[in-house]
Amino acid sequence: MIRHRRLVRLLLLPSVALLACGEPFLPGAPDATTTLDGPIDGLSPTQVATHLRGDGEFARRFAATDGLGPLFVATSCESCHVGDGKGHPLFDITRFGRRTANGFDGMAADGGPQLQNRAILGFAAERIPPGATATARFMAPSVTGLGYLEALEDATILAHADPNDANGDGVSGRPSLVDSTDFIADLVSVSDVAAGAAQTRHQPHQGKYVGRFGKKARTINLLHQTVFAYSEDMGITTEHVPRDLYNRQTGSQATDGVADPEAAASVVDAVVFYLRTLRPPPRRNADDAAVREGEQLFSQIGCAACHIPTLRAGVSDIPQVSGASFAPYTDLLLHDMGPELDDGYTEGDAAPSEWRTAPLWGVGLAERAQGGGAHYLHDGRATTLRDAIRLHGGEGGRSRTAFDRLPPSQQERLLAFLRSL
Repeated sequence: MIRHRRLVRLLLLPSVALLACGEPFLPGAPDATTTLDGPIDGLSPTQVATHLRGDGEFARRFAATDGLGPLFVATSCESCHVGDGKGHPLFDITRFGRRTANGFDGMAADGGPQLQNRAILGFAAERIPPGATATARFMAPSVTGLGYLEALEDATILAHADPNDANGDGVSGRPSLVDSTDFIADLVSVSDVAAGAAQTRHQPHQGKYVGRFGKKARTINLLHQTVFAYSEDMGITTEHVPRDLYNRQTGSQATDGVADPEAAASVVDAVVFYLRTLRPPPRRNADDAAVREGEQLFSQIGCAACHIPTLRAGVSDIPQVSGASFAPYTDLLLHDMGPELDDGYTEGDAAPSEWRTAPLWGVGLAERAQGGGAHYLHDGRATTLRDAIRLHGGEGGRSRTAFDRLPPSQQERLLAFLRSL
């Protein structure tokens, strides 16, 4: 199904072509195997309408008169997630903090840990304060297929955890457990968003919830992630985060003066539904012999220990998602990736070198989504898949070494498999 904004463009193109050259030019629909955005199949007319409304809100560019800011990073969701795909390092968000004798300080008194580097007229943007000793840059991920990840039962995620490496494979993934002490949870009540997302099962485990979204897996569901992004990325208030951001570095508590909440509950609900009903990224060339061999090599050298190929969704109020088998290539667990990916920045209980296993579905479309030059890993530092593999240390070190020992022809087949995702 073609999204409505693209449909408008396609309807206009024939007329433009006729005026330009006198000959009819009728473009075909976008190739479904090379586009990331699009709803899951089988939605009812009512669901399609809600999906399209959420699509429009996802693309909406806020202005100061709408409540943007006063501090912000982006003016719309789509500013960072263009075409619902991966972001670009030019638009990375920055988080900062410092190490103290008592642990890691997110420097909330100085506006931390997330930097809002833009401000509306009459307000000053934040800067990284002089006392910050650690910074991390996060590149926006693709947002497709997230409804399936949200519908995973906590038990499914926990079943893959092996924090003490009991099986001796060198991989010791553990769940990210979110509680009220986390800066994201401090901004957005975890129990509030858990109760507000009745479509998925989020149960407390000894008072904490299993995180699944974000580079460090610090948000528990798409409602949690959405209202956090509205606040921290755009300065837009919601019922869940009703207070505006202000620049603590200047000492002024002035805000934008627009009545709160600036995004109504119906808007937030539509955006969350849109994210929940975006289809998973499509596979390409899955039957190619080189791709099939590359998939076998991917498992043989241990990549699939973290990038689990296939998972099954739990119960969801979206029938097409409920109980569905899907292939995200992730376990959603935290893994220590060694000094190669240690930014010195701590978030929640995730150490600086610990990162959530990034889903690999859609990785083969990254170059297209990022304007012709691919960028991988949490901040886009790797510009080729080969570079990304070679930056895997820690728990990924064995697989990296095994990859380097493969003959060049087999390395290329494994890379061909990754490009098919």
